Amino acid sequence: MSAVEPFDAVQVIAIKRDGGELSTSQIDWIVEAYVRGVVADYQMSALTMAILLQGMTRREIRDLTLAMIASGERMSFADLGRVTSDKHSTGGVGDKITLPLAPLVASYGVAVPQLSGRGLGHTGGTLDKLESIPGWHAEVSNEAMFEQLRTVGAVVCAAGAGLAPADKKLYALRDVTGTVEAIPLIASSIMSKKIAEGAGSLILDVKFGSGAFMTRFDKAKELAKTMVALGNDAGVTTRALLTDMNVPLGFAIGNANEVAESVEVLAGGGPSDVVELTLALAREMLDMSGLHDVDPAENLANGRAMDAWRAMIAAQGGDPDAAMPVARESDVVRAPRSGYLAELDARGVGVAAWRLGAGRTRQDDRIDHSAGILLHAKPGDWLDAGQPVMTLNTGDPARFARAYESLDGAWRIGDAAPEARPIVVERITS
Repeated sequence: MSAVEPFDAVQVIAIKRDGGELSTSQIDWIVEAYVRGVVADYQMSALTMAILLQGMTRREIRDLTLAMIASGERMSFADLGRVTSDKHSTGGVGDKITLPLAPLVASYGVAVPQLSGRGLGHTGGTLDKLESIPGWHAEVSNEAMFEQLRTVGAVVCAAGAGLAPADKKLYALRDVTGTVEAIPLIASSIMSKKIAEGAGSLILDVKFGSGAFMTRFDKAKELAKTMVALGNDAGVTTRALLTDMNVPLGFAIGNANEVAESVEVLAGGGPSDVVELTLALAREMLDMSGLHDVDPAENLANGRAMDAWRAMIAAQGGDPDAAMPVARESDVVRAPRSGYLAELDARGVGVAAWRLGAGRTRQDDRIDHSAGILLHAKPGDWLDAGQPVMTLNTGDPARFARAYESLDGAWRIGDAAPEARPIVVERITS
């Protein structure tokens, strides 16, 4: 005899469709029943669309997040003997910040368990970047992760299937039903995984602009405030920085390119914008970990962050001294006339790099780790006629044509330098 369900999916959908508020028990049930297969994909699709159109209260979003956490395992670092801190970025073009940030923070004795993902579309994935390094592997058991955190202090690896499995199922559904943009669903998706990871504190890098998931500043701020509230409500000290993603970060876009640029930062050099954002996020992580008067720039300068990087890469089978993949084909884009680089659109550049082979269309696509774009100038720089603006790299010359379509209108030479824009625009703590 089958058990009687406490609720009916159609009833729950209708409440949200009509602008009503779902109870904690209704949210707990529909998430759990969806994982069990009692609630069908088409029913959950209707609910996600209702959420997109009607929104959710702070309490509903919290309940949804907790229900998704409860669908799987929750990690604990209580026995690690170190304070833990994590970071999440909503993604952007040239966003390689995790690579220098994790070893930098670890060099101060804070453990950084960074469970990361792969890229899809024009934004690159951290694991894809690190897999450019010969021998490095993303799959790490929980036991190996804890040992690496004890000995090295930082691990960047793939999240296990046991963390918030409801989110994995719901994420795939949102992707094909036009509900990706719903802030309650974005916030609960990100935060269910991050809270389940079990770190003591979390810094969120929430990006806005043409190359970001959220193009509008007001929507990015709403998302940031929602996620900070979710983290703090769950007992994880959480802050967010709202950062500009209208222009690519750094000069390197593409997997091997971005690893090389990250190593430059760890060696005490690198592009000023990448260094600035790395240090801003590191200060937040260290401060939340009780290290209030530390200047993380010191460990970039003295080599300790580089030592942590090398140990982190080696612990996962990588050779930090190995040569990186080099593209077989390249093409140089040159300035048609003298003037200032007045505009450089992050999305256009990101899509071009993706079309060169640096990204994937489907999760099972193979990527070309050598593919990408190297910028030779950023907005505000003067260029003489014929001077290189960027170099396109790929293993397949047939990809150049589509990449150039993406770059059409994505950059512009002007007679006046554009106004300088700050990278970190706002800091949110509650």
